[in-house]
Amino acid sequence: MTSTTAFWLAGRQVTGEDTFDVTSPWDGRLVGKVSVPTDAQVEEAVAAAHAVRDEFAATPAHVRAAALDHVSRRLVERTEEIARLISAENGKPVKWARGEVGRAVSVFRFAAEEARRFNSGEAQRLDTDLGGQGRLALTRRFPKGAVLGIAPFNFPLNLCAHKIAPAIAAGAPIILKPAPATPLSGLIIGDLLAETDLPAGSWSILPVANDKMPALVQDERLPVISFTGSDKVGYAIMDSVPRKHLTLELGGNGAAVVLGDYASDADLDWAATRIATFSNYQGGQSCISVQRVIADASVYDRLLPRIVAAVEAQVTGDPSDDKTDVGPLVSEDAAKRVEAWVKEAVEAGATLLTGGDRDGASYAPTVLTDVPADVTISCEEVFGPVLTVQKADGEDAAFAAVNDSKYGLQAGVFTHDLQAAFRAHRALEVGGVVIGDVPSYRADQMPYGGAKQSGVGREGVKFAMDDYTYERVLVLTGLAL
Repeated sequence: MTSTTAFWLAGRQVTGEDTFDVTSPWDGRLVGKVSVPTDAQVEEAVAAAHAVRDEFAATPAHVRAAALDHVSRRLVERTEEIARLISAENGKPVKWARGEVGRAVSVFRFAAEEARRFNSGEAQRLDTDLGGQGRLALTRRFPKGAVLGIAPFNFPLNLCAHKIAPAIAAGAPIILKPAPATPLSGLIIGDLLAETDLPAGSWSILPVANDKMPALVQDERLPVISFTGSDKVGYAIMDSVPRKHLTLELGGNGAAVVLGDYASDADLDWAATRIATFSNYQGGQSCISVQRVIADASVYDRLLPRIVAAVEAQVTGDPSDDKTDVGPLVSEDAAKRVEAWVKEAVEAGATLLTGGDRDGASYAPTVLTDVPADVTISCEEVFGPVLTVQKADGEDAAFAAVNDSKYGLQAGVFTHDLQAAFRAHRALEVGGVVIGDVPSYRADQMPYGGAKQSGVGREGVKFAMDDYTYERVLVLTGLAL
């Protein structure tokens, strides 16, 4: 018998009336049973978060920092256990799952550091005009209220960490909804937070069904929503609550540009290896995985066979095996969607160079060229291990090709030219430009988010804290400045 995993309501572990099964996308085995909160329990969590908001905002920085440090240390101690859990419920190869745990360790550590220096205040003299003589403005930041954090399945631990840790650091109560396919990793965070001295009600982790979300989204006691997921769902949330503050980290179809100066054998080998690895890591289920390669015509013919060879060298199979590079997608339906998009592209004239095969929830690492601009795989986020490669005549054409997308999350530019790097930074309509590497690089302390339909706002601990808070000015009068 598999025991039922409880959820976390206002800092305590409870169960509801119903459960649902979490199964492995690799072999279909039962990974765990998770208890589902009742409507009354969800209401209790929201009411508790709303009631504790002033107390939590006033909690001493050392208390919040100590709690965050504790979670960071405990994640280190439980790394292998948690990595195996991520791999089981998500299908992520265990070597990538270990990396995800390491990133979550850093997120909580960064949040502890930010909690200690947050809200030190900024003083501004106001006697620059006659009417301000003897006056000083002190600006500090205060939480906007309780946060509703909605996390996706592809990084089931770290993207939960990116919701919870900044909220605790800023003193904002949070209700976290993990993805229904992968709730167990997020609930682990509750195990560790429960070992701290944070106020009751300051956090809840509720595996609520997706059809129950509209009521939570609409609840006025949750004035801040941080959502990571598809653009369709993200913008539906925005349209439904236009007066709330939203951080939306949505989709992308990340482009890697290889410019003409990146031309030595060593350069092209490096670019091909990085492109192959990061078009397929997490099964391509990352918003910043490489989906498009745009290569200068002068290097295209030498780069393409290297990419194909590097993709074919990716080891596919059982995600629990340390040798596996590419595991299954999160579900068979997800793999079927990718299969349909590739088939559509090939029928429209694209050339399939490798891959193109599906086995259950697994889809073989795939490379396409000559892809028509109007097929789905060119326009949308594939969220699977599929790569398209195209030729560009010069830098301007390459950058224009990157921008020829409704998305703008991150882009990678392989170049040695510093001036080209700055031109890329100016020209590319994305939230981040990575020079000398793929768009898939993310440091968890840097601002992370997109332009166009890739969302609004920024994650990255300090930047998420800014989104969760607002500036409030205190004007002091009669001072001898």
